[in-house]
Amino acid sequence: MSLPGSAFSPEGASTSLALSPVSRLAATYRALEHAFDKPFGSALNPLKHLGALGFMLLWLLVVSGTVLYIVLDTSAAGAYRSIEALTEVPWMLGTALRGVHRYAADAFVVVMAAHIVREWVLGHYRHFRKVPWITGVPLVALAFVCAVGGFWLNWDRLGQYSVVSTAEWLDALPFLASPLARNFLGGLSLGDRLFTLFVFIHIGVPLLLIFGLWFHIQRISLARVFPPRALAWGTFVTLLLLSFVAPVVSQGPADLSSVPQALAIDWILLFIHPMIDATSPLVVWALLGLAFVLLSVPPFLPAPAPAPVAVVYPDHCSGCARCFDDCPYSAITMVPHPNGRRGMRLAEVNADLCAGCGICAGACPSSTPFRSAETLVTGIDMPQWPVNDLRAQLVERLLAMPGPRRLVVFGCEQGTRTHLDATDVLHFPLVCAGMLPPSFVEYALRAGADGVLINGCREGGCEFRLGQRWTAQRLSGEREPHLRSSVPAERWRTAWTDPGDEQALAAAVDELRRQCDACAPPELEEKNR
Repeated sequence: MSLPGSAFSPEGASTSLALSPVSRLAATYRALEHAFDKPFGSALNPLKHLGALGFMLLWLLVVSGTVLYIVLDTSAAGAYRSIEALTEVPWMLGTALRGVHRYAADAFVVVMAAHIVREWVLGHYRHFRKVPWITGVPLVALAFVCAVGGFWLNWDRLGQYSVVSTAEWLDALPFLASPLARNFLGGLSLGDRLFTLFVFIHIGVPLLLIFGLWFHIQRISLARVFPPRALAWGTFVTLLLLSFVAPVVSQGPADLSSVPQALAIDWILLFIHPMIDATSPLVVWALLGLAFVLLSVPPFLPAPAPAPVAVVYPDHCSGCARCFDDCPYSAITMVPHPNGRRGMRLAEVNADLCAGCGICAGACPSSTPFRSAETLVTGIDMPQWPVNDLRAQLVERLLAMPGPRRLVVFGCEQGTRTHLDATDVLHFPLVCAGMLPPSFVEYALRAGADGVLINGCREGGCEFRLGQRWTAQRLSGEREPHLRSSVPAERWRTAWTDPGDEQALAAAVDELRRQCDACAPPELEEKNR
């Protein structure tokens, strides 16, 4: 039921969200992601930390590449010898350095591709996510330029093959005045000036990549640039073991007087060269152009209307900046308050950046339902699900429940999409678990609920990045606003579930029933039997 004037009906929201189209591909990906939860755990699932893993691998490439540059003889004649000398370093340290650098580059490309696929499959390219997607497209090209250029500095036969193939590929472009392959590689040896250009490309382009990544995450608050420590160490150890099990070796010094044969190709980084050999330079240009278009188009395709954005009420905003601190997408800024009081600030919402998640409303101290105001107006609120409506409907619907047991479930609709039809369960679907002020747990218990369950996405899988984290920290008392420690722990619990975890959610509700029955008065226990 919805109160007169209510902007939102929980029943209607649950139905509409449940019936909203979810692509079979997205469901398949989520199932795959969940499968990785079993061996790794939800918190360490690598598929949930692809962006952070990419940053970590980039830092690893920068550090290992810096050491390699120190030992590299930046001349065409001495480059090969200086790299080969690494194999003579005691304790196989040179082998480890070289292997970690190569395999980190392979892993970076794989993680980048997986990150693109994940964001595309889940539709993370619309509205407030549009700019991060667009800025990410050029980074793909920069990453491959960095990777290919690294092979040139070794100047072995594989590097020679890559340089010649790249030059011939560029020659296919009509706007080049003269063939690169003839002008730069026409002799029997490579000049030091050209090799210096190779060094510049391999150092300069990564700098552009790092700047592009910084720009890529500018609209993301508290972006993770390093994965959980256990996952980071596991990744590093894996790369180190690979460097010993399958050492990276040179394939003989470059010789421009002959054509390299029987090369061991790194198909992850150098796939473009065999493609050119199998087709033609123009065909490969056409395929890459098509790939670029396909990557660039999604943000501009027709999309559902964006979610309503948060609304600030200046008369009720204290300028505490909790909404500013908790916003996952930096959609909130603090500006001088229009009341003119010195030092007082007001939250201001950027509609283009707002995800409509409501995490800001959950952070606002004025969202507490214990306020005596007949109509609860907060500092910041969501127009589709105002805190006042939540409070009013909570009381009304609790009073309408027959009993003897009354359970309240505040559930994130981005997580497990299920109808809790049990007569003793009152379900309130929320846009995100983070939009729930923690004080509502205590308020529900005082209003007649026997137990409260807060249901959100699995750890690391929040649709709005920080909703699950902030909710868990608010409930545990680590973050403001927090749930008071006086609230009986046996009367409430959490359940972090994703779509497909309906049984886990049902089990959490059953466990809450048992908890409530165990601490119920004797007469109520007898009645429940």
